Amino acid sequence: MHGRIYRIIGRWLGVAGYMVQYGCIAHCTLEFVGDFVVCKGPSMEPTIFSEDVILTEHLSPRFNRISRGDVIIARSPMNPHHHICKRVTGLGGDKVKNGFKTQIVPRGHVWLEGDNKVNSTDSRTFGSVPAGLIRGRAVCRVWPISDLGRLDSFQEWQVDR
Repeated sequence: MHGRIYRIIGRWLGVAGYMVQYGCIAHCTLEFVGDFVVCKGPSMEPTIFSEDVILTEHLSPRFNRISRGDVIIARSPMNPHHHICKRVTGLGGDKVKNGFKTQIVPRGHVWLEGDNKVNSTDSRTFGSVPAGLIRGRAVCRVWPISDLGRLDSFQEWQVDR
């Protein structure tokens, strides 16, 4: 009787061990390699619509490989509990137009704007964003299935240099 109980406990511990191992692998993959993000709000229309799901990779921000034109996910500088999805329109040292003013993006910062200029809270509101707040770079849209594929580039974000 005791032998049977020990075998059952041993099996459950084995299953629990595998669950912990695979959980650790999944966590590390989602934290350091990439993950899926559900975008909310109209600020990136017509490139990304609300409820679109995008695949992001986390290697580019870690290796400082973010470029002008990339769509990124970053921690909001206004509310650190939220993330924002915006396009990088300026890098450190770039001159960007903000209304009637021209501003220089400080080194180590980026200038972020939504593709929907009339309905986006972005760097035009909160200024340049530290590059350290960038979590990932959008790679492709995975939902809805009808729009599966790379994100269309949106060329209205040209920057003066």
